Amino acid sequence: MAHALRLAERGLHTTQPNPRVGCVIARGDTVLGTGWHPRAGQPHAEIFALREAGDAARGATAYVTLEPCAHHGRTPPCADALIAAGVGRVVIAHEDPFDKVDGAGIARLRDAGIGVQVGLMRDAARELNIGFFSRIERQRPWVRVKLAMSLDGRTALADGSSKWITGDAARADVQRWRARSSAILSASGTVLADDPHLTVRLPEGEAFVPPLRAIVDTRLRTPAGAHVLDDSAPTVLFHADDASVPTHLSGVRRAAIRRDDGGGLDLRAVLHWLAREDVNEVHVEAGPVLCGALLAAGLADELLVYIAPILLGHTGRPMLNLPPLDDMASRWKLHTVDRRQVGDDMRLQLRPTR
Repeated sequence: MAHALRLAERGLHTTQPNPRVGCVIARGDTVLGTGWHPRAGQPHAEIFALREAGDAARGATAYVTLEPCAHHGRTPPCADALIAAGVGRVVIAHEDPFDKVDGAGIARLRDAGIGVQVGLMRDAARELNIGFFSRIERQRPWVRVKLAMSLDGRTALADGSSKWITGDAARADVQRWRARSSAILSASGTVLADDPHLTVRLPEGEAFVPPLRAIVDTRLRTPAGAHVLDDSAPTVLFHADDASVPTHLSGVRRAAIRRDDGGGLDLRAVLHWLAREDVNEVHVEAGPVLCGALLAAGLADELLVYIAPILLGHTGRPMLNLPPLDDMASRWKLHTVDRRQVGDDMRLQLRPTR
């Protein structure tokens, strides 16, 4: 199963909105066939593994990281293919929560007399597809907030200058987190201040699906000529339903969102909209207002924090705008998922403790 999970990781940047899935067909310690799902609309992992194994698959064991599908989508059911190939046993890391599968694949295999085991390396399989599970089970994407700060917790100078806090290695690392995401979320304030492209830049030849650029722009302030309006990636602007539409934005994809009690956009509604568009993981690169609002609303599932060995001083901009606390008991608690050195910078992967 560890081999199957490594195979599934090959689709990290290309499978969305589909889950990343790997499959190994083996007899004892002998691997007969392997496969992974490369892209939506192409064959699933089980099909590639069965093709490689050929007739040797009969009576063998298939290790697959997600429950085989049992419905006709863009491709035929993988459960039927495993049955037709005559495999003797199927070991599944995690059930598929998608309503057209959700146990149906397991039931079909068992009804055909195939032994099925579920749960081997379950947590690792879920982590690999954490955004897919979030979209299906919670009807909202997994939200990862990326932050780059100095040792004294500043993300920019007082005038907004932030290029560059982190080094080349950290910035290249960010591109891979962008590439695995279905959408990059930012705000009009960041667009006005930095005019970012919000696109993925990987080494030549590395495949990825361009993430949707999603801009929270309550009053539709994105200017004509902004990089986020070019044709290098799809873009959607989220705005208040009472905002007037400037002429230069009339042809841009937009989504009207209700306001929250504070007059800003209802961020939960924004995320539900993205889930309906099959967005699994949202990568947030924005200023302290939007990032802080997501965390305060309980919508930030993860913080990806790059800490540079520099100091910016007390006039620098803070990492997050959060409401004041009444006491230490109500402090924001975070769990460290991963920490590692990236060039000269430290990267922390943190999740709020619910």
